[in-house]
Amino acid sequence: MDLNKKESVIVETVDDLSDDILDFTCRLVTEPSTLGDEFSALLVMEDELKKLGFEPVRVPIDPDSLSEHPGFAPVPWSYEGRYNLVARKETEGSGGRSVIFNGHLDVVSPEPISFWENDPFKPFVRDGWLYGRGAADMKSGVAAMTYAVHALEKAGFSVNAPVTLQSVIEEECSGNGTLACLLAGYDAEAALIPEPLGPTILTDQLGVLWFKVILRGAPVHVLDTASGTNAVEKCYPLILALREMENEMNSGEFPSGYKEIAHPLNLNIGTIKGGDWPSTVPAIAEFHGRMAFFPGMTYEEMCKEIVETVQDAAREDSWLKEVSPTVEFYGLRGEGFSISRGLSALKTLNKCHKSVTGKDAESFKLTATTDCRVFYHFGHAQTTCYGPKGRKMHAENECVDVESIIHTSKVYALFLSRWCGLAE
Repeated sequence: MDLNKKESVIVETVDDLSDDILDFTCRLVTEPSTLGDEFSALLVMEDELKKLGFEPVRVPIDPDSLSEHPGFAPVPWSYEGRYNLVARKETEGSGGRSVIFNGHLDVVSPEPISFWENDPFKPFVRDGWLYGRGAADMKSGVAAMTYAVHALEKAGFSVNAPVTLQSVIEEECSGNGTLACLLAGYDAEAALIPEPLGPTILTDQLGVLWFKVILRGAPVHVLDTASGTNAVEKCYPLILALREMENEMNSGEFPSGYKEIAHPLNLNIGTIKGGDWPSTVPAIAEFHGRMAFFPGMTYEEMCKEIVETVQDAAREDSWLKEVSPTVEFYGLRGEGFSISRGLSALKTLNKCHKSVTGKDAESFKLTATTDCRVFYHFGHAQTTCYGPKGRKMHAENECVDVESIIHTSKVYALFLSRWCGLAE
């Protein structure tokens, strides 16, 4: 490793804390923090922060105060009693640059549980990989960033600029958690997010939005199905039209960041609901989807594309032409971006990676979205992702490489020393 004496002490301290980092990750994974049930994981996080000498603050998500902000994503669920945690270390030093480490505690559903080899909320290690829902995405990253800050203090150092730890909710569905923290006044000159993309530097991510299409049918008894209209079956032509839209968007000219990816824009029909009785032709149906779009395209433009695609397909159907489907947008609504590796924060991060590994970090072109978009579009921080190496996120048997968790913590600790500046 290419480190000076002080940096060597810091890295060795992270190694000494490796068991604590893994233990903390496991305790976070044990808490099933799916949408609306994040409280137990937040309590574990809050207790850990206090144990390590932080003074965490609860930052609520107030839709009334956030609703006029262009980054706010309207959602159909409640925010009552739900919040993020922020812990900020001030400094008496000077000359350094401030940083935010941001990680989300919310996880997606592990269903169907029967697909898992073990209980998804009973973490275990096998062959160097930690298994469990949220182990990769992204509770290991939260543990790594938290202990990176603690390692500096344990090694006997402080930094010359403020350091903020953000543990947020709703990264998986809206981004409103990170937005609430930003609008509460927590900003910095750099923001790093330990998403489980491996020890790479994120340079590009797509815009992403959620939508739902609602259809009305004509319910009848199955003794004469021909006299009714099956709302579930009327979803088919609309989904096929959206697939054609997806294909067309992937056949044109790609931005430079995505020229090497064959199919970067992905449509996903994530849920479908309809009917209430096997012997009744269903009267109502709806399907919910996710669509990605390139940097440079606005959220409004993508919404318009989806609405026009659905309307055009509806006009080709005798029933849907008269009983028009409805398109609504909710949840994720972030636009994409591309950032330069020439930015000082990304250059510093790469040098920290190179000091540990001996080579430059690879760039990562993401075909999804992260909360980096909140900092990029609405804050002042130079932002990117760099984190542990995960597998099977959002699927059964999700896992994270244990060594990569410790590696991430080392690189983050070095980043603190070089970006913020060390003080004895």
